[in-house]
Amino acid sequence: MRINSKLLGGLLALTLGHSASAVAGLNIFACEPEYAALAKELAPDASIYSATTAMQDPHQVQARPSLIAKMRQADLALCAGADLEIGWLPMLQMKSANANVRDGSDGMLYAAELIETLDKLDKVDRSMGDVHAKGNPHLHFSPRRFLQVAEAVTARLKRLDGDDSAAYDAAFARFSERWQAAIPGWEASAQELAGRKVIAYHTSFRYLFDWLGIEQVADLEPKPGLPPSSGHLASLLERARKGDVSAIVVASYQDTRGANWLAEKAGLPVLVLPMSVGGNEESQDLFSLYDSVINLLKGAN
Repeated sequence: MRINSKLLGGLLALTLGHSASAVAGLNIFACEPEYAALAKELAPDASIYSATTAMQDPHQVQARPSLIAKMRQADLALCAGADLEIGWLPMLQMKSANANVRDGSDGMLYAAELIETLDKLDKVDRSMGDVHAKGNPHLHFSPRRFLQVAEAVTARLKRLDGDDSAAYDAAFARFSERWQAAIPGWEASAQELAGRKVIAYHTSFRYLFDWLGIEQVADLEPKPGLPPSSGHLASLLERARKGDVSAIVVASYQDTRGANWLAEKAGLPVLVLPMSVGGNEESQDLFSLYDSVINLLKGAN
């Protein structure tokens, strides 16, 4: 009996397609690019999607249909937490109707719940602006906290995909070894930054400054979530004239107009730091992100 070659090709394609699907890794939905980058380190065979880029404010994201579709496919959603995504993530969870990534499920993981956050508040009210009672969510610039997160993510990957536990253990071991080896180098390189004072747009780099001994003496925002006003900028100019501030720091997605005005009046440099992987050309992964922010801070002499 002769077999139609096109039919055979189709059957082979279906077979190969089924095989590829069977061995494919998890679908991971990351709320921010730093968690997509971490997932890439820990689950290199996974299909990883980042809902935001380093050029977007993760507080303010539109729950558009494409994000809902990605959330619907996710086996694991990995987010900063501490209510950073409160304005859009619950909508994605509801619209996607994916039980895997509901709060409390194995497939929903908030990094802020895995570590001790900075700046927790006992109570908040609307007069305080956009503050986070559960603590500052921008924890990816604390290298030791981020390693704790990596270990917890690995445990969750193994729970969701037990057949590949050995591979996840090996990936974490490789990441942990490289990460722990890099920390002393970053700290030695940044030693000269200890004691410096800066004005920053927001508390985006709270963990970075805490780690490196940098003091943020004032915010460009009059309150978290509010843009700089002319009156507030005038008060910052008075603060800058004390002469002890070395730079004005802005994250890659933040508006620089207020910073530029203050810089011109006060004679200070404006440093635009990458908020995450992809925030500038140098920040291609978590390691180069840390290299870049430290080098940029050191360049503000």
